[in-house]
Amino acid sequence: MDKRFQDVVRLIKEARFNAIKAVNTEMINLYWRVGEHISNKIQKSEWGDGVVTELANYIQKIEPDFKGFSDKNLWRMKQFYECYKDQPKLSPLVRVLSWTNNLIIFSRCRTIEEREFYIKLSVQENYSKRDLERQISASLFERTMIGNSKLSPLVREFKNDVTNTFKDSYVFEFLNLPHLHNEKDLQAGIIKQMKSVMLEFGKDFLFVAEQYKLQVGKSDFFIDLLFYHRTLHCLIAIELKSDKFKPEHIGQMNFYLESLDRDVRKSNENPSIGILLCKDKDHEVVEYALSRSLSPTMVSEYKTQLPSKTVLQKKLQGVFNDKSIEKSNNISIKKTNNKSIKKTNNKSIEKSNNKSINKSNNKNINKSNNKSIKKTNNKSIEKLNNKSINKSNNKSVKKTNKTIPLKTKRL
Repeated sequence: MDKRFQDVVRLIKEARFNAIKAVNTEMINLYWRVGEHISNKIQKSEWGDGVVTELANYIQKIEPDFKGFSDKNLWRMKQFYECYKDQPKLSPLVRVLSWTNNLIIFSRCRTIEEREFYIKLSVQENYSKRDLERQISASLFERTMIGNSKLSPLVREFKNDVTNTFKDSYVFEFLNLPHLHNEKDLQAGIIKQMKSVMLEFGKDFLFVAEQYKLQVGKSDFFIDLLFYHRTLHCLIAIELKSDKFKPEHIGQMNFYLESLDRDVRKSNENPSIGILLCKDKDHEVVEYALSRSLSPTMVSEYKTQLPSKTVLQKKLQGVFNDKSIEKSNNISIKKTNNKSIKKTNNKSIEKSNNKSINKSNNKNINKSNNKSIKKTNNKSIEKLNNKSINKSNNKSVKKTNKTIPLKTKRL
């Protein structure tokens, strides 16, 4: 191809893509408004159920070139509007998806949380119809939500949000592996079906190498699969185990992660993450094994057949129930603590107030007593002094009277 004209071809492709995107957005807007109109008419009892069929026939008769307005599709437009009319965060996103993908999501997903998950993921990953149907059939929502609840504490401490990045189990039904297989068979199948594997892992995973060589001292070690994650900015080491998880697998992964961080990781990258991908695992054994691990490692299962959606929904409900119980317990503890603090504070305040009142009363009593005593003493002293003065005066007068002669001389 002549490189001189590549820029022009790129501009044409971009314009065509933008035009198709704009047409799709306008079409979804139209379906939204039609669904809103039908929903309002039926809600106000202005239209009955049979009117929708009459509307479809009328459109076909008046405008035979208009496609996609059968009675079934008109009912879907009504359901589409009613499904997202109270979801202001989702209504702009559904206009980005194709009508086919919108139909798949709101018809196959039961809860608004599940619909929101697949809408956002479809926009982010640009899922085709086939990719989206596969992910829903593989119960991607349930597996991811369970995986979020089992992230190790060290993985949660990453600067970037790791929510919805890892799964509790991975499904490799496309590998067509026999029931009895070894790690080499699993690795060879993954390399051969890398496109489908990237759909399962997520498009932010970039494949680096298989059997990645690590040299420590005079020994060589090999990581089964090495990836790089664009959003987390870190290396992802994946070890494949065709048997059940064993605690000693953690030590092996810790060693690989330490070697990657010392010798391979760049200064601007986050610490490496390890995923042990086992055929089976005991959740309690995994919890014990990871409780003292200092490395950001996850233990996940892989399945060679599509999982039972019913079983996964029960597991997910158990996770939600555990979270609700934990939240309820935290609220109860907080409420109890608040009551205890309030009671203690009230006692302290009461005790303090009593002390203050007693002190104040004592001061007032002492002051009052001092005044009374002083007043009483003053009165007593005054009375005593008066008595002494009177007595003294009486004595003086009496003595004076004695000195005056009884008789006087005649002149």
